[in-house]
Amino acid sequence: MDRLIFGDNQFFGINHMSEEKARAQAIRFQADAAVIAVLDAAIDEGVRSFMCTTHDRIARLCDHVRGHPERYGEFRFYPGMPYAHKYANAVTEDGMLGALSRFMPQNDARPGGGRAGGIARLMRGGLSLAHGEVEGIATFLVDAEMKMFAGLATPVIFLQNVLVDLLLGLGAHDAFRIFDAHVRTRYGAEPGYITMNMPRLLPVLERLGIDNPIVCTTINKRGFRMSGGIDAYTRALERHRFRCVAMSVFASGAIPPEEAIEWVCQQPNVESIVFGASTRANIRATRALVARHWALDHAAVAVSG
Repeated sequence: MDRLIFGDNQFFGINHMSEEKARAQAIRFQADAAVIAVLDAAIDEGVRSFMCTTHDRIARLCDHVRGHPERYGEFRFYPGMPYAHKYANAVTEDGMLGALSRFMPQNDARPGGGRAGGIARLMRGGLSLAHGEVEGIATFLVDAEMKMFAGLATPVIFLQNVLVDLLLGLGAHDAFRIFDAHVRTRYGAEPGYITMNMPRLLPVLERLGIDNPIVCTTINKRGFRMSGGIDAYTRALERHRFRCVAMSVFASGAIPPEEAIEWVCQQPNVESIVFGASTRANIRATRALVARHWALDHAAVAVSG
């Protein structure tokens, strides 16, 4: 895993402490060109990977990256799925089967791809939904979300916390095993799990035989948005074998940057930090702070959300 990862929250007007800042960011990044300018600044500062949702706007960014291979030859995406609002809106607009058809990959060069393969997968997704077959639904949704990243580097594919924590609470733990196997075999990528309850998730993944998983979770000195409290997270970091990607390390601005970075870099099992930034200056400043505590080289830095 890359040490430093840049996220996409700012591009979609997400700020956990200030609605005013969130609105200002949403207005600033209405145009795709504004988003691309920040990503280009990140690349110039040595940041070469992007952890993102599967929002429709990300599909346009993927098109831009595919269209400029000389600029983005080493750029990598870390997709996080599902983007729940997209599916809810599609079902409302087109009905269940219409939504399935909308997200179905149409041009697939892999075995079983092409139009016939797309129809077969549409049938598989629809039948699985009708019969409540978890494996068919789960793998269909992953394939649908990954359509926009065709031909791009996606070394880690994340399951979003909205689904991870729902499955965790419902006890539908076998879905994690299904996701793990499908991501590895179909995409040759490593599966990752985003959660707001890391102390509960880790023992479940261990029982499923998912060894040394990549888990992205909130880690900060204030205990901000850390379900179960900071002590539970500290114990989990010390006791479990996993690769932790820390997000919300600044507690949405509640912790001074120097203090926040110093603390999180000292925690066991924390291998990467996900951060958001709107300007080249902020990207450069965050990278400089992390470099005081971790060895960073130009080729081993990433952008995530």
